[in-house]
Amino acid sequence: MLTTTFSSFMLRSGIYSGSNTRAMIPDLFRGLGSKRIVLFSDRGLEQAGLVAKIADMFSLTPHGTGPELVGIFLDISQDAESACVNEAAKYAREVGADGLLAVGGGSVLDAVKGVKYCLHKGITDIKEAIPGGFLYETFPEAQYMAIPHIAVPTTAGTGSEVSPIAVIYNEEIRMKTNIINPFISADMAILDPDLTTELPANITAFTGFDALTHAVEALASPNATPMTDAFALQAIRLIDKNLPKAVDNGKDIAARMEMLQASLMGITAFSFALNAIPVHNFAHAYGALFRIPHGLANAVFLPVVMEMLPILYLPKVEQFADAFNIDKSGADQEALLQRVIEKIRVLQHKVGLPSDFSSFSIPEEGLEATVTAVSLDPAAVSFPIPPELIQAVGQRVVPVAVK
Repeated sequence: MLTTTFSSFMLRSGIYSGSNTRAMIPDLFRGLGSKRIVLFSDRGLEQAGLVAKIADMFSLTPHGTGPELVGIFLDISQDAESACVNEAAKYAREVGADGLLAVGGGSVLDAVKGVKYCLHKGITDIKEAIPGGFLYETFPEAQYMAIPHIAVPTTAGTGSEVSPIAVIYNEEIRMKTNIINPFISADMAILDPDLTTELPANITAFTGFDALTHAVEALASPNATPMTDAFALQAIRLIDKNLPKAVDNGKDIAARMEMLQASLMGITAFSFALNAIPVHNFAHAYGALFRIPHGLANAVFLPVVMEMLPILYLPKVEQFADAFNIDKSGADQEALLQRVIEKIRVLQHKVGLPSDFSSFSIPEEGLEATVTAVSLDPAAVSFPIPPELIQAVGQRVVPVAVK
């Protein structure tokens, strides 16, 4: 753990939590100085009625006394594709938006971060900002982006509403690219559990495992600090306790609220302990190649990678065991790590998630392509994985590649 060498921690987003906190959105935008708001979401959330629930908040504000909702942009696709980020930024310019409201899961939240970055930098193609697949900007070179921005997560997974990371999919090179900037996160995050109660059980499960993966990789990171550990450990405890409840009964408001809090804490720990993230490395590469949802990819890879890279997790194994409420008696470190991994597999099974990608029909040549994809993914920079290990992990998660 880092103790005397350099570290940084910056949770700059205001966080408002609780049922019906969405009602605060117009007043919060007024406080931020915005008058013309664009709501960004996706077609699925429109069909589920969540877009209307948020838009209605603006109709309750007397005309002339508060911010106006001047447009709704819904064409945001899985993985925040760069083309839809560019279209969304173009739309924001056309309607003269001075405030950005993101309502959705990680793809929507990341796409709107991309929109903010385009508006701030005056660019029309987000790919220009990330030519090598990875852009890291830090304070003081990175400067505040003076575009009021509120994020409302509808899943408890990415925590993207508060993270300094935007993951944008580049369709041309089939890579998930990254912008890291301390000011790219929302000014304010609204954690309203009422907006997550209609989330299907399977999506609840794999987004929850995304949050769990953030916390696990943060705790194991060589760059972990006492502050990131605090967030990671509590996130693990909350997810272990509440994810099965949220999957079993989507209307369990208390479990939904705890999962939103855990998601936020998980990504905060992850963002500021960022170093070795092999689970995300695999998930990014497989997600980009085979369009596997990010949380589902993390869920499948998490126990497999922990088992095949024990050296990364053994230094913190006792803390992992405590967070998962595992009996430590009579176990050395290796045996204790196996108990932790087994607990994760049990949780995976309990919430109905698969242990491999057999349902995706990944061809044999596709499996061969993963070696290059994992090696070139931006997540490999700090912790490169040997090709033979990439192949071994692939054989575990794709048991019989399609010929």
